[in-house]
Amino acid sequence: MTDILTTFIALFPVTLAQSLILGFVVLAIMIPFRILSFPDLTSEGVFPLGGVVCTVSLVAGLPPLLAVALACAAGFLAGTFTAFIHLRFRIHTLLAGILVTTMLYSVNLRLMGKPNVPLFREVKIFDLIDLGPKMANIEKILLAGVLVILVFAALAFWFRTELGIAMRAVGDNPDMAEAQGNNVNRAVYLGVGTAGAFAALSGSLMVQSQAFTDVNMGLGILINGLAALMIGEGILGRRKMLNQLLSPFVGAIVYYQLISLCLAAGLAPSDLKIATGAFVLLMLAAPMLRASARKGGMGRAPRETIRE
Repeated sequence: MTDILTTFIALFPVTLAQSLILGFVVLAIMIPFRILSFPDLTSEGVFPLGGVVCTVSLVAGLPPLLAVALACAAGFLAGTFTAFIHLRFRIHTLLAGILVTTMLYSVNLRLMGKPNVPLFREVKIFDLIDLGPKMANIEKILLAGVLVILVFAALAFWFRTELGIAMRAVGDNPDMAEAQGNNVNRAVYLGVGTAGAFAALSGSLMVQSQAFTDVNMGLGILINGLAALMIGEGILGRRKMLNQLLSPFVGAIVYYQLISLCLAAGLAPSDLKIATGAFVLLMLAAPMLRASARKGGMGRAPRETIRE
């Protein structure tokens, strides 16, 4: 038990920095899914796109802040392309996301020219903070933490504005929102595009953190992000807007600490997918289990209705 705790504590700075960075891709999953009722899979392709665009920019000698900005712009365009496919051709949101993710794999390979690129010599955004040797993880935590605070504050303000409230109305009831004069298409483009920008931001920060880029780095990020989102919502709930905005980051921190604990306990990395699936299943089943416990029995599961 002591060895497990020692290993867990040793891994804590690494996993905390990683969870803060990956919290942005969890946010990218949450915005279309919860705010717009637009289930989207584009994040799995946009996450590596952000890393690839950032890498190509850094290798070309651009400053790290500009490289991150270009990555976010590329992610925004990818998100709006998913929204365009859905709105223009009436293709289901999930299928539109799959199509864009599939195409982005080739785009990423074309941009890099090879499957992976190291970033050992390039100046990275985390180099802007210099706390001395052996403080790299603290530098990452500080910079990522500041970005989390800024993004949270900006979104909390945005969703109180007229346009932000209109976007939430479109997610709740698009027909009613349109009848009240809201531009539904604009809200969808803006929401899904913003989500793409956050996914690309996460990817651009991750490649600078790990100092290399791989075209397959987005593989499995969607299920990890979903697990983190479910955990965050299970802890904070989603009745209040601020809780909904905070849940991706809280969920990411808790999720990656759980993964770290599993690794410290000796779980093989190849078995982490089982742990991830178990976490998601537990959080999805928790409301029904609590309701069943109050009623004194398992009861009957509600029927699920699938709407186009």
